[in-house]
Amino acid sequence: MTARFVTIRILALLSVLLGVNYVVWRWLDSVNWSAWWIAVPLVIAETYSLIDTFFFCLTMWRARERPAPVSPPTGTVDVLITTYNEPVDMVLATARAAKQIAYPHETWILDDGARPDMAAAAREAGIGYITRSGDWEGKPRHAKAGNLNNALFATEGEFMLILDADQVPDPLILHRTLGYFADDPEVALVQTPQWFVNVDDADPLGSQAPLFYGPIQQGKDGWNAAFFCGSNAVLRRDALMQLGIVGYVRSVEQSTVRALRAAETLLAKAARDRLADQGVRDQLTVLHEEVSTARADIAAGEPIADVTFRVHSAVDAASRRLVNADLAQVRADLAAIGELPVQRDAELDAFVVDDAGLDALAARELSPLGAVESVSALMEAIRVDRPDEAQPLQPMATISVTEDMATAMQLHALGWRSVYHHEILARGLAPEDLRTMLTQRLRWAQGTLQVMLRDNPLLKKGLSAGQRLMYFATMWSYLSGFTAVVYLAAPVIYLVFGVMPVTAWSVDFFARFLPYFIVNQLLFLVVARGLKTWRGQQYSLALFPVWIKACTSAFSNVVLRRPLGFAVTKKDGRSELGPPWREIWPQLTAMAILVVALFIGLARLAVGTADGTGTLVNTIWVVYDLVVLSVIIQAALYRGPAAPAPKETE
Repeated sequence: MTARFVTIRILALLSVLLGVNYVVWRWLDSVNWSAWWIAVPLVIAETYSLIDTFFFCLTMWRARERPAPVSPPTGTVDVLITTYNEPVDMVLATARAAKQIAYPHETWILDDGARPDMAAAAREAGIGYITRSGDWEGKPRHAKAGNLNNALFATEGEFMLILDADQVPDPLILHRTLGYFADDPEVALVQTPQWFVNVDDADPLGSQAPLFYGPIQQGKDGWNAAFFCGSNAVLRRDALMQLGIVGYVRSVEQSTVRALRAAETLLAKAARDRLADQGVRDQLTVLHEEVSTARADIAAGEPIADVTFRVHSAVDAASRRLVNADLAQVRADLAAIGELPVQRDAELDAFVVDDAGLDALAARELSPLGAVESVSALMEAIRVDRPDEAQPLQPMATISVTEDMATAMQLHALGWRSVYHHEILARGLAPEDLRTMLTQRLRWAQGTLQVMLRDNPLLKKGLSAGQRLMYFATMWSYLSGFTAVVYLAAPVIYLVFGVMPVTAWSVDFFARFLPYFIVNQLLFLVVARGLKTWRGQQYSLALFPVWIKACTSAFSNVVLRRPLGFAVTKKDGRSELGPPWREIWPQLTAMAILVVALFIGLARLAVGTADGTGTLVNTIWVVYDLVVLSVIIQAALYRGPAAPAPKETE
């Protein structure tokens, strides 16, 4: 254990202890309850920050600097280059570089745009070309995840190197990474950094992310939680195929159980119909028991196909026995059966039963045969013995617009391992204007929060405690937009109105806050070890409107079932639309309010209506906020180098 690693652990422990000491004191002794409307949000925001500090310290506690793999590279490899509508020349530049990778492999362009000129260029360059067939017509495409899933069934390599269309690989990328798979047969993923050649030293858009592609991924690696970042990674085909099969089985099981539950509801109501004769009610009761037994059999692990076949046979037999019932009533039931609330979810690509629609159907007065035929329709919708209607395997996760992290979490839950290899082995292009960067960060945040809401790692079976916390830490960070609003508002409220969120700016406050703050900053400096991380710190606050929008849109998508738009990331150099002032009006408004508040606070101090210590503390706070937010103006005015053709990536 190196001296630096020991220092990190000591500082991490001190940060958490001092932070707990400060926040507990804030809750118990310093909240100004007479101004609870700002005091309570502020102490909640500080508690959020303490939890964030805890996650960072936990990540760094087991930071891992891996040695090179021991085993030589081995196995067959497909290099998969994903593209949608990027310029042909750009895709070919990456594909030609991929073809020159020293280790034997096959290179494929995965063109989700199905462009004839791209196909012709690939053919001329001797590079494989894959696009989606007509079988995908009318089915959910799932963007990049769907593109990769389609390619998995058209290639055969034991391993896959996945590259975005702009990520030009180093010739030795496979030599440097394949050995990990031989060292450990449980390794499913080796991720390398993403590095951008079109970012200058100032990095006004904060694209390089040296803290993430370094200490943070190394820290997650120590917990076996380093995750897939969408490009510059090698994956084991067997692991992905196992993931697809397990996901398929689970999806079918969930759909079947919900359909059987719906069938129980329909049959129970029909069996209680006093207008039906006793013999009919007895038959419905028997069928209800058959459905209940089927649910229990599935829970016990019996094959779903066998269970559903048995139920289907029982339903058919009951239908034949009831066919001589009142035909007039049966005809009236046909419309209700046609409105059966069973459909394929376009986003999750799974059969679902709409609970509200089911309630409406159950409330209708169906004849006994109508109820049985409704159950028959439910069983028909979920049949698993019809290959033309079976759900396709989805090895790459499709529950989120960020398929990469979701896929890695699924792999970890199945017991597979991951590796973060800290060496730049591919170089690509970052967004070069603020408008494009905002689109990209919004998609990242939305996708991450989709995963949190749909498949929360804290509740996910198969993950270790460390993995649960590492994944949740990433998701937790995107909730910071709400705390940022509080941190911006608190000093303004004090300087303008003299309302204090704490009982006093006393010695007790500074004796607890300053040690916590100083040790926290020291930890950050030691972890960063000379890395330029200031831009990342600025954007964690400056993008607060993006994080809030991501939270609300992800909630609307997952909980309220509203569609979530998918926007591609444009990387073609300079924008022709000018600075995106409209997109950053919340930050500009916040800066204007901070400046006004600063002048008002100084004026109140000058006339003797404000406390000197409080004004000093909040003046420093406002100046810090202004410095942090100023990056958004730099970014709005920034123009990257012009590119010869536009580039967009899924």
